[in-house]
Amino acid sequence: MYNGSIISEFILLGLSNFPELDIVLFSIFLLMYIICMTGNLVIIIITSIDPALNTPMYFFLSNLSFLDVLCTTSTIPNMLVNLFSERKVISFHGCVVQMFIFTAAMDTEFLLLTIMSVDRYLAICNPLHYKTIMSKKSCYFMSAIVWTFGFCSSTYHTTSTFRLSFCASNKINHFFCEIPQLLALSCSDTSINELVLIVTDVVLGVFCFIFIFGSYLFIILAVLKIRSTEGKMKAFSTCASHITVVLLFYGTLIFAYFKPSTGNASNMDKAIAVLYTIVIPMLNPILYSLRNKEVKDSVQKVIFRKVHVSY
Repeated sequence: MYNGSIISEFILLGLSNFPELDIVLFSIFLLMYIICMTGNLVIIIITSIDPALNTPMYFFLSNLSFLDVLCTTSTIPNMLVNLFSERKVISFHGCVVQMFIFTAAMDTEFLLLTIMSVDRYLAICNPLHYKTIMSKKSCYFMSAIVWTFGFCSSTYHTTSTFRLSFCASNKINHFFCEIPQLLALSCSDTSINELVLIVTDVVLGVFCFIFIFGSYLFIILAVLKIRSTEGKMKAFSTCASHITVVLLFYGTLIFAYFKPSTGNASNMDKAIAVLYTIVIPMLNPILYSLRNKEVKDSVQKVIFRKVHVSY
């Protein structure tokens, strides 16, 4: 397996070194995964079947929910299986697929959150031309660009990572295949990979953050010009969920990727990874549904309709 021979599988050391905690961790993460999947699938379904939610904001929200499903499903089920397995392994090809889907989902989410902020800017600052600019054709076009960029970026990072030679070890001190940990296992020169990874993260992060910050700066200035308190509260309420999601997403990733990296994941690294692989995707639909009257009304209508038909 070492000294240049082919690695057919990787050993994932997981979250904890204490086997007696495996049942507790399994129960917690299984519950979180069920909540995450249920919440995001509900968002996808109701935004698809309810004509009242056939707007650009909810179209992009359904895209965000689908990304959260991809991100979580690429990592958590394998972790749950390994918590009850004696050999906590993932095949070489399974690691490739996991990294590809996870990286694509994360890169796409950066751009999608940016587009959602621009959508809120146009709705509040330019309402007369909002429907013309954010037409169904425009929304599909922007969504296609975002998804294409995310998957192209992921394709490059995944192929460049797995072209390397892995000869030091096949043990990944993490619960899923992430680029920094795999680069640390390689005996090849990874300087180019690390440089491109840093440049991509910084450019994506800074570019998207500037757009989001700029959009909300103009939104705040526009809202302050509204005379009625009720009008101000209504305008801010349409942005509150998105702002919360952006703060959670960026705050976690900034702490994760802009701190000194040792290549070998520490307990803090794993805890942060839990946040952006399962906690934030679980909270997103909750934040959007609890703070959004239209989503809650739509869910109630669908449930009432099903109960009425059954009755």
